[in-house]
Amino acid sequence: MNQDTPIIELKGVGEKTRRLFEKLNIETVGDLLKSYPKDYEVFEEPEKIGRIRPGEVCAVYAAVSGIPNEKKVRKLTILNVNIADETGKLQLTFFNMPFLKKVLRQGGFYVFRGTVQSRGSLRIMEQPRIFSLEDYRKQTNCLNPKYSLTKGLTDKAFRKAVKQALSDYIFEEEYYPEEMLKTYGLEDERRAVEAIHFPPDVKQLARARKRLVFDEFFSFLFLLRENRRFSEGLENRYQMFETADTVRFLEQLPFPLTRAQKKVWQEIRDDLGGNYCMNRLIQGDVGSGKTILAVLALLMTAANGYQGALMAPTEVLAMQHYETVCGYVEKYGIAFRPVLLVGSMTAKEKKEIYEKIASGEANLIIGTHALIQAKAEYKALGLVVTDEQHRFGVRQRESLAEKGESPHILVMSATPIPRTLAIILYGDLHISVIDELPANRLPIKNCVVNTSYRPKAYQFIARQVSEGRQVYVICPQVEEGEMEDLENVVDYAEKLKSALPPQIRVSYLHGRMRPADKNRIMEEFGAHSIDVLVSTTVIEVGINVPNATVMMVENAERFGLAQLHQLRGRVGRGEYQSYCIFVSAQEKEETMERLQILNKSNDGFYIASEDLKLRGPGDMFGIRQSGEFSFRMGDIYTDAAVLKEASDAVDRLFQTDPELELPASQKLKRHLRDMSANVDFRSI
Repeated sequence: MNQDTPIIELKGVGEKTRRLFEKLNIETVGDLLKSYPKDYEVFEEPEKIGRIRPGEVCAVYAAVSGIPNEKKVRKLTILNVNIADETGKLQLTFFNMPFLKKVLRQGGFYVFRGTVQSRGSLRIMEQPRIFSLEDYRKQTNCLNPKYSLTKGLTDKAFRKAVKQALSDYIFEEEYYPEEMLKTYGLEDERRAVEAIHFPPDVKQLARARKRLVFDEFFSFLFLLRENRRFSEGLENRYQMFETADTVRFLEQLPFPLTRAQKKVWQEIRDDLGGNYCMNRLIQGDVGSGKTILAVLALLMTAANGYQGALMAPTEVLAMQHYETVCGYVEKYGIAFRPVLLVGSMTAKEKKEIYEKIASGEANLIIGTHALIQAKAEYKALGLVVTDEQHRFGVRQRESLAEKGESPHILVMSATPIPRTLAIILYGDLHISVIDELPANRLPIKNCVVNTSYRPKAYQFIARQVSEGRQVYVICPQVEEGEMEDLENVVDYAEKLKSALPPQIRVSYLHGRMRPADKNRIMEEFGAHSIDVLVSTTVIEVGINVPNATVMMVENAERFGLAQLHQLRGRVGRGEYQSYCIFVSAQEKEETMERLQILNKSNDGFYIASEDLKLRGPGDMFGIRQSGEFSFRMGDIYTDAAVLKEASDAVDRLFQTDPELELPASQKLKRHLRDMSANVDFRSI
């Protein structure tokens, strides 16, 4: 059995289970083994009710002290059950589980496990898991892996499939040299994969995790260094000189460039007119004015007789850029002849666009991945700009660059990353930072609260909508069953419909929807046909909706600070005061202290630096920068030390064997090429 073996060949995996795994993009045994646990559940000894603290996951052994009370709120069935022991009382609340009324008999003793919340003097545990004392004891003090699931697939079934795969899987020979394993304290691959799924203890789990994180970072940085060797020192084939076009455009704009924008614009001009090909990254918060600099660079390209391409990660964002540019052409008469090229166009529409690109009639091509399709042939591609660049892989950027003869590259990122890490992660790019916002931006008002604040938050949302504003609500997962104790988009949207006045239009959005449905929902929100949009972090790269004034993030403790800051950037884009409500299901002091950083500052670079200070090897699971550098296991903040070690190891490899000709280097290179296909490198 190897990584290409179809998952259905595993004992116990039938057609129904195969389809469930397929929903998680798991089709082979290799996919399964690389689907690492999201978390580990440790079943602690049951606690007395009087000793439990709000915000913590705990287990209590207690008796049902009254008859379960059932009530219906629209489509929701709510069951309240009171339990007690000799130290106190606790209320349990279950949603859409009416059958428990017959299961939980008055006077019966059970173990209940879940997150405790406080509402005034009342303590509540919502949707806890129920065990007999005997069943609970069997699992006490074990590290039980928890996976990203889909409805119908349980952790038990997932674990069974992984165990079966590990028993028959043939691992390849170790690909790192023995010296490297010793230098960086790395486990061999087999032990690491076995221990990440079924760790005997926390110490072995940490060693396994380090090896797999190192693998991801090493593979990523290896490809990056190789890319840099070919891109560094490339002759500038499209030397450009500033014309009156950009000067006139700047004079006509209704706002002046900020000091930081002027500095970066000078760096771009120097690159475009220099002896070598530009490879530059613009880092700046959402709303800091990166796009206007991209437009200026593209205008300079067009004025010099070349073509420019602007690639966006979604059709909605590409269309927005296209409309913005067309508005500039109409208002200021600038020298663009723009076209839009996106995947949803008809074959006839695409053919017409391809002809305009090939003939040079179009000098600015705006689009999505359609820009790098084989049929798109450019006449004189001088500049490639990628927006929200962490959504594109190394190869996608290269593919667009290959459409010309070494065109200039300009990439834009709203991901605030401390400079020490940025130098490693953006190793083949020169970095420009826009570290100030335009003066007319109203600072966002923030608050960090626990779940007891929800009723007030809903009232506030209703007031904002009644004043004509719009709202985003972010949940960490798509549907019930992926991870316990976390809010999910599908159910939360229904909950909101029940909690808010009926005239408020609530809809939801998540990454598993078909592209056409995602575009439709985002367009409807942009057109104000939707008042409240419940979404996963997919809206991190969304449309510009100046009318959206509230961002509410559920389970804020589960996100990295830098990502929460980026999500917050979806509001505060218009003339109205905007607000961000971070709701934490945990009330631990360190959790709330971490989130308070967002309360104190709207500066993304400050927040990223503070996040780096607070995070460390102790945060092995729980917090993920899931929308940014989407490694399967690694996190650039938690694993900053491993990132630096991997960078050092790659540098040593190229220093000792620059052409990678030695047998050990060749073996490693072959493996890394295979492995890179399995890592979601959206980060450059």
